[in-house]
Amino acid sequence: MGDGMPEAVLQELRKGAVIPAHPLALTAERNLDEQRQRALTRYYAASGAGGIAVGVHTTQFAIREPRFGLYQPVLELAAEEMDRADAQRAVPLIRIGGVCGDTGQAVREAELLRELGYHAALLSLAAFKEAGDDALLEHCAAVADVLPLTGFYLQPAVGGRILPHTFWRRFAEIENVVAIKVAPFNRYYTVDVFRAIAEAGRDDIALYTGNDDAIVLDLLTPYRIETERGAVERRFIGGLLGQWAVWTHAAVKLLEHCHNAAASGAAPDELLALHGPLTDANGAIFDVANGFAGCIAGIHEILRQQGLFEGIWCLDPEEGLSPGQAAEIDRVRRAYPYLTDDAFVAEHRDEWLRP
Repeated sequence: MGDGMPEAVLQELRKGAVIPAHPLALTAERNLDEQRQRALTRYYAASGAGGIAVGVHTTQFAIREPRFGLYQPVLELAAEEMDRADAQRAVPLIRIGGVCGDTGQAVREAELLRELGYHAALLSLAAFKEAGDDALLEHCAAVADVLPLTGFYLQPAVGGRILPHTFWRRFAEIENVVAIKVAPFNRYYTVDVFRAIAEAGRDDIALYTGNDDAIVLDLLTPYRIETERGAVERRFIGGLLGQWAVWTHAAVKLLEHCHNAAASGAAPDELLALHGPLTDANGAIFDVANGFAGCIAGIHEILRQQGLFEGIWCLDPEEGLSPGQAAEIDRVRRAYPYLTDDAFVAEHRDEWLRP
């Protein structure tokens, strides 16, 4: 499947990649900071990311609001920088754009993504809080008719909804589904997706973890599912993550280690031992102690400390770091320097910030 996606990009998606969820760089006046927005895209490409997701939760859903009008400009900036990066790459970056809203809005957004050269739509179903499976699947199919589709299981704590096994089993029957970002932050719901995809026989759907609280374990765990056709084993082969919007160069090395461990059939203790530190660091950045209220500002704070962002401003003036979150971020940075890529950013930052 994957109609409309270049074969080289589709193969890269299925091989497994680091795909950062791209944040939004703003000035103190909360206008788009084009220089730093471009620098961030350049950082991801230089870090070795296999793709970039733009217009997603980490980019702030509010970019679509008419008072901001930033959805298309942000997508265009990222596309321009990915064009520049692709000129130096053997395999193009996987370009994923976020799509949300009712069916009319979602289809229009998917059409814009197609016009701008994006390869797949990451479809949020947050607008369908009470809809049943039939309505959800009709909506998904309409978007898939426009652009290859990446499913999105977004955790309820940040606007998602519970999507049962019955939904995912039928979702897998949509031919133009190329991937699923599984991000419910819940082991039971994660297994629902694996079971549904295995039962559908869709071994061509790439499964990407969005569970920022369990990145290492997700990438190392083989899921063995019993189906009518026999046992099926599937794995997460990459991540499309807000956590990987920071420390991306280190994330690329982590995914390589996880791929090597999966290929060998054994995960070394030193790799498994990264699960706790990375989850702890994510807890501070995503502000778990305060119900994820400061998750976007936490990402911005890391980028600010590295000099990629000027400040942590969000489109909503009320959105910022929670009390105690800055201290927690400082704590995990001191405790786990091996998770960061501060030296890499410091070496190249001025180059990325050039006009």
